[in-house]
Amino acid sequence: MKVQKEEWTLEITPRSSLFALNLKNIWRYRDLLLLFVKRDIVTFYKQTILGPLWFVIQPVLTTLIFMVVFGNIAKLSTDGLPPVLFYLSGIVIWNYFSECIRATSGAFTANEDIFGKVYFPRVIVPLSTVIANLIRFGIQLGLFLLILAYHVWQGVVVEPSWWVLLFPLLIALVAGLSLGFGMIVSSLTTKYRDMTFLVTFGIQLMMYATPVIYPLSEAPEKYRPLIMANPMSPIIEAFRYTVLGAGSFSGPSLAYSAGFTVVVLILGLLVFNRTEKTFMDVV
Repeated sequence: MKVQKEEWTLEITPRSSLFALNLKNIWRYRDLLLLFVKRDIVTFYKQTILGPLWFVIQPVLTTLIFMVVFGNIAKLSTDGLPPVLFYLSGIVIWNYFSECIRATSGAFTANEDIFGKVYFPRVIVPLSTVIANLIRFGIQLGLFLLILAYHVWQGVVVEPSWWVLLFPLLIALVAGLSLGFGMIVSSLTTKYRDMTFLVTFGIQLMMYATPVIYPLSEAPEKYRPLIMANPMSPIIEAFRYTVLGAGSFSGPSLAYSAGFTVVVLILGLLVFNRTEKTFMDVV
């Protein structure tokens, strides 16, 4: 009697190599990815009084604080721009970066119950966080553009550059950089839970090494190379230059940020891939 060989639609096998990332599975589980994105958006404002308005309130309050503390008290320059436009342009980009890292850094610990019961590509969890925060970023960017339009209507001279066409690339760099850092941190938090507190503190310190509250032109000459070594600095400076016509735009610096992002993203995927094999044994 001839035995008919069964054909399986999906076969789950252990990875034989650290570099076997199987990224094609992300497309196969795209419906699950969308569900996670929806979950991240809904749970952010669920059981809150103001709901999605917090997406707008948070950058507005931060901008007002920066205007009072760094503008009126510290008298820091804003590169000739209205303070609200200068600070909000940096806050919008920085918020997307910092929120993605904070959220993705707990990918393993926050989802250990799900990971222990069902199989799916684990990288979907941090990826969904980055996409969900992209929607939040879009709302805050819309707020920035409305305020920019109001200032232009009031007669404020703004000279955007044709380099504004690079805007999608800038956002892709921020998303990739935060995803890579987030996956590295999430892998470390499986063994060292206090890494979460260090990440929050580290992001706050990193902001002061980024031209969010001050223009690069006002930074002391001896510290500028150190500031530009921060991969977020060329991105924020390029955003201000392309949209507002202020700040500096450097092709080599932006290329450095792009190369740094690629390295961090690949390293994050490799570390995340290695950690997910033994994650359930650790927790």
